[in-house]
Amino acid sequence: MVKIGNIELPEFPLLLAPMEDVSDPPFRRLCKTHGADLMYSEFISSEGLIRDAIKSRMKLDIFDYERPVGIQIFGGDEEAMALSSKIVSAVKPDLVDINYGCPVKKVVCKGAGAGVLKDVDLMVRLTKAVIRSTDLPVTVKTRLGWDDNSINIDEVAERLQDIGVAALTIHARTRAQMYKGHSDWSHIARVKNNPRITMPIFGNGDIDNPEKALKYKNEYGIDGIMIGRAAIGYPWIFNEIKHYFKTGEHLPAPTVIDRVEAARNHLTWSMEWKGERLGIVEMRRHYTNYFKGIHSFKEYKQKLVTTDDPEGLFAIMQEIERVYEGYEFV
Repeated sequence: MVKIGNIELPEFPLLLAPMEDVSDPPFRRLCKTHGADLMYSEFISSEGLIRDAIKSRMKLDIFDYERPVGIQIFGGDEEAMALSSKIVSAVKPDLVDINYGCPVKKVVCKGAGAGVLKDVDLMVRLTKAVIRSTDLPVTVKTRLGWDDNSINIDEVAERLQDIGVAALTIHARTRAQMYKGHSDWSHIARVKNNPRITMPIFGNGDIDNPEKALKYKNEYGIDGIMIGRAAIGYPWIFNEIKHYFKTGEHLPAPTVIDRVEAARNHLTWSMEWKGERLGIVEMRRHYTNYFKGIHSFKEYKQKLVTTDDPEGLFAIMQEIERVYEGYEFV
């Protein structure tokens, strides 16, 4: 069993990564249904929360069926991080997570996200400010370092644990790599094998099938795995990994009917949470992923991304079920 504060997780938990414009309540609900053990909100700007920005506030929405669930914040100012930690705690998630890993320029330029990897003293001060402002467990997600010449994850892990961080997720790339190139989990293994480290260490980066998940579990000795991009349009990956761990066998691949059901649920829950119009528009980015690998699908994709009413969309999905019934994925 893995523990984060008073949160008890399974022996080798599978975590859903916080992903901007993806990890909202409808998507998290799908992943929970298909086996995710711990999930996080999209990352939320500490300064946006303090300004009462509508989009930032919406990201605080959590639901009991998601638990355990964490809310992730980012920022580069101690006072703002402390205040946003109090705001987050008021909605009673199970934990507060801090993002020191986001590599995108608009975040890094503000001295937040992976930008903090350049200044570990600042990282410690920001983290202390959050820990002091909440009674919830505080966890961190970060990267190996700024670039190959400044990999500092060993120092980061020790110093964060020393001030009370309850768990650490490490994306096995540097900021300079963004999401390109190969992830290097040997650095995560070194952190995990450090006799000083007692907090759970979760690995993240490039896990996209059950075989790789088992290989990395055995090779690197981590306490669990966080899955991000591989779950987009494919929430089945969590249960597929769990089944493979237990049996060494693969679950049957999701059928077209399974995929339509997932897309239909995702659309329905998106409209319920965001409102009909926004739910329909923001769902359009997901259809390609749900129906990836189906030949001659272009016509239906075009219909899905141009239809503006729920009834029309559900009718298209019914037609997809009928036309592709029994379709064999290669």
